[in-house]
Amino acid sequence: MLDSTAAEAITTVIAGLLLVVGALGVVLPVLPGSLLIILTLPVWAFLLGGAVPWIAAVIGIILAIAGWSGSTVLTGRSLHQQQIPRRPILIGIAAAVVGLFLLPPLGLFIGFAAGLFGAEYFRRGRDWRAAGTASLRAMRAMGLGILLEFLLAGLAISAFVIGALVYFVF
Repeated sequence: MLDSTAAEAITTVIAGLLLVVGALGVVLPVLPGSLLIILTLPVWAFLLGGAVPWIAAVIGIILAIAGWSGSTVLTGRSLHQQQIPRRPILIGIAAAVVGLFLLPPLGLFIGFAAGLFGAEYFRRGRDWRAAGTASLRAMRAMGLGILLEFLLAGLAISAFVIGALVYFVF
């Protein structure tokens, strides 16, 4: 419920920047990307007020939640099918954090892959072929999950852009 058009425009630009950071957070999971999108949209709609921002925000929130949950379900199902327990995943995440500091930003992905493979290698009795197959399938599922979440985050941002255009132009 801002008073001036300038304040509404500045708020919209800041919200747009936060949404872009959220989309980047989906691809580079340093920031909680979808969560940032889900939190930004209703704040933007509240500050602008009116039906159009709220409709755009609700559509965007639904899309972001669908992407976040779809990514989680897709990845979890694949890890369950590969019979990969939580411990190798946690080791992979810890290695990803170390990799992020050693070789930013690619170290995140390299560290996760190396940590997951190493944990699977020892868990599967030093069978590198079985560990490699399981790790590649798990990483493929995680990649597809990230792609799905990024696609729906992009659609959520599109709802915001359309809502902002309708709000300011019409």
